[in-house]
Amino acid sequence: MKTTTLSKDFTTGSIPRRLLWFSLPFMASNAMQVLYSTIDMIIVGAYVGTFGLSAVSQASQIVNFATMVCLGFSNGGQVLISQALGAKKRKETNDIIGTLFSFVIALSLALTAILLLFRTPILWAMKIPSESYAMTMEYLVICSAGLIFTAGYNMVSAVLRGMGDAKRPFLFIGIASAVNLVLDLLFTGLLGWGVMGAALATIIGQAVSFLFSLYYLYKKREAFGFDFQKESFKPNRRYVGMIAGLGTPMAIQSGFINLSMLFVNAMVNEISVVASATFGVGMRIDDIINKISQGIQYAAMPMISQNIGAGEQKRAKQVVYWAWTFSVALTAVFMVLYLVFGKQLFMIFSDDPLVHDMSGEFIAAILWMFPAFAIMRGSGAFIQGLGHAKLTMVLAILDGVALRIGLSWLFGIALGYGFYGFVLGYGLAPYGYAIPSLIYFLSGIWKKRQVLAERL
Repeated sequence: MKTTTLSKDFTTGSIPRRLLWFSLPFMASNAMQVLYSTIDMIIVGAYVGTFGLSAVSQASQIVNFATMVCLGFSNGGQVLISQALGAKKRKETNDIIGTLFSFVIALSLALTAILLLFRTPILWAMKIPSESYAMTMEYLVICSAGLIFTAGYNMVSAVLRGMGDAKRPFLFIGIASAVNLVLDLLFTGLLGWGVMGAALATIIGQAVSFLFSLYYLYKKREAFGFDFQKESFKPNRRYVGMIAGLGTPMAIQSGFINLSMLFVNAMVNEISVVASATFGVGMRIDDIINKISQGIQYAAMPMISQNIGAGEQKRAKQVVYWAWTFSVALTAVFMVLYLVFGKQLFMIFSDDPLVHDMSGEFIAAILWMFPAFAIMRGSGAFIQGLGHAKLTMVLAILDGVALRIGLSWLFGIALGYGFYGFVLGYGLAPYGYAIPSLIYFLSGIWKKRQVLAERL
């Protein structure tokens, strides 16, 4: 009798068809995940106002930094899982999953302690406007305490992505979004708890999603490929080293990009609370667009990993070409929508006419970012799928530190462009990742690297 499995084999079949259908659930999941936090901002904007909007935006960026660090290690585990499946190493896959679970949970608890202990100096360094300081602190403390649930959900999703399963992550985030919406309206709207209510709704939604995902996967453990035995959660020293080796550069990548956002936020915050709210809303809209197109990269990455693990280099390259095709088409659509309906999108989040007036500057500057992201969906997925974590880290530092902070300072302060300059520098920075990754892929230098699956 044939055994049902949640994993998929991407080493055969039509590449464009499989990539497209595999991408769609990831696009929906990513959109839902952004919607999850976007609901907070819309409801807070409606019931609390501009100060509350600034608070949620600033605190979310801080918590996202910790979340992205955890996600970097989860993505490292995802690469190992994909290559192990491509090489048909099922026993090793079970051990990698168990080690990853223990590793990420321990890391999330450590980061929670750091955020709570250093919350005051963090907000001081961020130059949080005095009008929104207390609310920012409130949101930060609650969401930091629930980081284990956010990291846990992202870890489960990374494992499933590595196995080629796009449907379950969408199911799990759908549950979180539904719970968050209901509780947001109850806590922030009906009960009037303000920013605290939005934070509680966010964390409870994440907790419900994570716990449901664990229960679901336990019930489907035979198909999932992980036995959930106590001894399986004991970290395997060898795989801890491999996850750390892959995950550290990826965590640094994610962390530096988010850290650079905090620095840019701090510069924007010095302008005014209106600029802070406008930048926060703009980042949320940009995040929606970015995350939807990122679904293509999420789908391409395990497809590339499996084919690299199976020794199918030509097929892995074809995945990149098709990822570029789909991402360029999608990016063009988003750019047109942003140009035509950009101001209306800002109006969804805020009824402040000052925010609406400033939105034009944000839109004009941020559009420069879109072509860079279209390139990264293919070449970025290839570098990650290959498991070249050190190159990923170097490019992220170039993007996040040298360019994102440097260009924002150059255009915003040195050249005196103000708010427009800060956003323009932020928007041009991703070319520091996109162009070198494109050159690396097209050059063929990567063919000399040892396949990770050979070391499992």
